[in-house]
Amino acid sequence: MFRIITFIALTFAICSVSNAKENLPALNIFANNPEISLMTLSPDGSRIAFKTFQNEQEVLLIKDIATGQTLGGTALSGIDVKVAYFIDNFRVILRASEYKKLHGFKGMHNVSSAFVYDLKTKEVRQLLTPGYGIYKGQTSLGGIVGLSPDKKTAYMPAYYRSDRGYNVYTLMKVNLEKKKKPKQIFIGTSDSVDFFVDENGEPLVRERFNDKTNNHRVQSYINGEWIDIFSETTAYRYRSFSGLTPDRKSLVMTKTGDNGRRQYFTMSLKDGTISEPIFSRDDADVEQVLTDIQRVVYGVRYSGFKPSYAFFDQQLTQNFKIIQSAMPESSFSLIDHTPDWSKMIFKLEGGEQAGEYIMFANNSFSFLAASRAKVSADIVNPVSEYSYKARDGLNIPTLLTYPKGKTKQKLPVVIMPHGGPESYDRISYDWLAQYLASRGVLVIQPQFRGSKGFGIDHLLKGRGEWGKKIQNDISDAVIALSKENMIDPDRVCIFGWSYGGYAALAGATFTPDLYQCAISINGISDVESMLDFEKREHGQYSETYSYWQEVINKNSQDENFLHDISPINFVDKVKIPVLLIHGQRDKVVDFDQSDDFFDALEDADKDVKLLELKGEGHYLLKNESRIKALTAIDDFLKKHLF
Repeated sequence: MFRIITFIALTFAICSVSNAKENLPALNIFANNPEISLMTLSPDGSRIAFKTFQNEQEVLLIKDIATGQTLGGTALSGIDVKVAYFIDNFRVILRASEYKKLHGFKGMHNVSSAFVYDLKTKEVRQLLTPGYGIYKGQTSLGGIVGLSPDKKTAYMPAYYRSDRGYNVYTLMKVNLEKKKKPKQIFIGTSDSVDFFVDENGEPLVRERFNDKTNNHRVQSYINGEWIDIFSETTAYRYRSFSGLTPDRKSLVMTKTGDNGRRQYFTMSLKDGTISEPIFSRDDADVEQVLTDIQRVVYGVRYSGFKPSYAFFDQQLTQNFKIIQSAMPESSFSLIDHTPDWSKMIFKLEGGEQAGEYIMFANNSFSFLAASRAKVSADIVNPVSEYSYKARDGLNIPTLLTYPKGKTKQKLPVVIMPHGGPESYDRISYDWLAQYLASRGVLVIQPQFRGSKGFGIDHLLKGRGEWGKKIQNDISDAVIALSKENMIDPDRVCIFGWSYGGYAALAGATFTPDLYQCAISINGISDVESMLDFEKREHGQYSETYSYWQEVINKNSQDENFLHDISPINFVDKVKIPVLLIHGQRDKVVDFDQSDDFFDALEDADKDVKLLELKGEGHYLLKNESRIKALTAIDDFLKKHLF
């Protein structure tokens, strides 16, 4: 039986590991992926499904909540499951990616697919397969835009080779009960990007974006014809169409409103009339529109270091506020719920929690599982909010992870800028920050200009500021905390991943006297080469390439701009040891970004190490890769910072 936890005091009985210096937690406690993830709830609220490990193999398990009995499961060998959800009490949809070859095409590709696991038959089956009733050369086949009322059919978009010999994005009818070739519901267009259907699978809306003309439009299916209800010219889409209102008479759109925050609007399917903002706050952006399986919207999640929610049902909104007020230091993330909202699953992080799944029902909480059972409360280091002023007066929201039990003075510090760069950090269990704090280090995570979640002005101030004002914001964190005597300015390391890796290398080259060491995971050293990579991967006229042009150089006409913000061109300025870690099959940031920087530093007789992670991508998904990375980081910091 799952134990009941009182509403006011939520406690977890998990093992204790000392955080004393002579008995530090083992690296694998931090490096290993969570033992339990992707938890989802059956429609009747009696079962949960989740991803876990058995005999070091990743599996999906389905359990009865009342008895704890395992009802079924399947191995997940070779696929990385990103999303899991029940479509009824017996079937679970899995959205996953595989690194594989495509027949007739060169090289290896990241292919996303959808699978259905049937608890009755204990079988798992792929829903769309390249070349089986659809075009064979496509890699994004995991999307489901709706289900038939009897749950026997899924409606899924895919490219289909037309009679004219070119590929059109088409809505397909896919059998959920047995393997059958998918059928076309209606032929799309080469520039279609999304579809919306009614409760019976009939077409309602299609969204289109043409890379060459930069035309973004929305069409409504009226009396057998596609009618434009919205159209604009833009290099990349900044309006997001993500759901339908419950009456299916309007499309849901989010965009930046007059208050500088992302807001929620509706667009009439009849004539494209856009409503006034429905969900809107002056202190947060609408970060995500919450929908059911049929893409019908029931609420939104707002941005912030801790998530907050609002719903059409005002009582539900009030209930969420009460739930969150029970543990104000913790971050509650809504994971899943029954259709009638009688049962809800939350993931609890922050405070002393490393990720606990809990269910709220009948006005009380019940513990379901610890996502990281080996991480006890006494080794979770506290995370707090902080802010400082950049040199031009801009406020920089920041997260600080303190080493538990240490005096908050003259601490060694790792400044850890996030990736993106247009993303932001949240109060959660950050395995790298927690590892560093366990070693007595203060971790600073600045939300520099260009970070999402803090309003459009904060975001846009980062455009064209790679290596410039963004880097100043990061440097100013060290200066601000040094003035408060919180950190030891002679023991500062800069450490980042992806864009954060770029910032680490920029710190080593552009402000070499500020840091004692630098660590980059899958980072960027040559911005011009990065843009060339994006052009090759996505095309010169793609919105992806247009977006990066805007974010990085803001379409600067200075022919030296990219050269001047690329750390690889300034290796002669490096005075500190540098550690480079990169996944050999990274499809987001090319491995050559680290390899070339390593060669340049080595040729310049600098102190540099490169750890190449074979068979690993951008996100270091394998436990063994993370342990190798963390071992190298630990050895490096023992020598240069601790």
